[in-house]
Amino acid sequence: MDTGTHFVMGMGLGALSTLDPVVAASPTTAQTVLLGTIIGSQIPDIDTVLKLRNNAIYIRNHRGITHSIPAVLLWPVLVTAILYMFNPSADLLHIWLWTFLAVFLHVFVDIFNAYGTQALRPISSKWVALGIINTFDPFIFGIHVAGLILWTFGSSPGYTFLVIYGIMIVYYIIRFREQRLIKAAVKKVIPEARKIILSPTMRFHKWRVAVITEKHFYVARANNRSITILDQFKRVPLPEHKVLDVAKHDKNLAAFLSFSPVYRWEIEENNGSYEVRFIDLRYRSNGYYPFVAVVQLDHDLNIVSSYTGWIFSEEKLRKKLNILPN
Repeated sequence: MDTGTHFVMGMGLGALSTLDPVVAASPTTAQTVLLGTIIGSQIPDIDTVLKLRNNAIYIRNHRGITHSIPAVLLWPVLVTAILYMFNPSADLLHIWLWTFLAVFLHVFVDIFNAYGTQALRPISSKWVALGIINTFDPFIFGIHVAGLILWTFGSSPGYTFLVIYGIMIVYYIIRFREQRLIKAAVKKVIPEARKIILSPTMRFHKWRVAVITEKHFYVARANNRSITILDQFKRVPLPEHKVLDVAKHDKNLAAFLSFSPVYRWEIEENNGSYEVRFIDLRYRSNGYYPFVAVVQLDHDLNIVSSYTGWIFSEEKLRKKLNILPN
């Protein structure tokens, strides 16, 4: 989920913690637990700082080790130890319990969007992405904000958020059902589909669809379970090609390939220089595919520049390639 949603969920857990008799009995413990749930709901995303280095490192590592099983166990200990140093009269066990719940919930809810996490590391490095909730879901964010407003106006914080989290469980079940129905609708339109990748949007009934068949890629849109095919591409396997052999060792392209499950590729030659482009088919927006990896090579097959990330116009991509060295 996005930073704002994780923040309001941290506040919501802090409100829910007031149902804990130990927390309710001690203002110091209650304040410290609230800090613990807010920090715990954010700290797995500390790897966002990797974006300051470059997109390749960020794409390969974001929601990786910081969302792993060891991290889920270690983050609450670290946060609790720091908070307890400043509030030694607070209840240590209950600070840890609620901070652990905040960290766990952060990683757990991240599993439900299309990006996913490596939550099973070190058991498995596979990305776990259930693809039923958008990174920003207006309903989830809105219901938390409504709960915080009710808390401000005197509503019982614990019982308010107990009801809210009960509603959220029902909401997730509904989203799972919606995803299943859309996949069934896609199968009717493209019966030869081998793999269906759904990416939810901020609108409840609108989903992005990418389909892999034996011979084609299909890009589609689902709206109220009605499937519209937007693009169709012939599946062309990567050939044995000297340009590709060099380009695949570029860090930006390698990061793209580690992240994208469905893409097409292009090689262009211009005056003896080459450009290799890989295009993720999951995120079509206004007729454009914004998530790409591009590698430029000279006539001697030296990598001149490369880039991977979100680009919404060809002009901006050219600027990135000219400014950013490989």
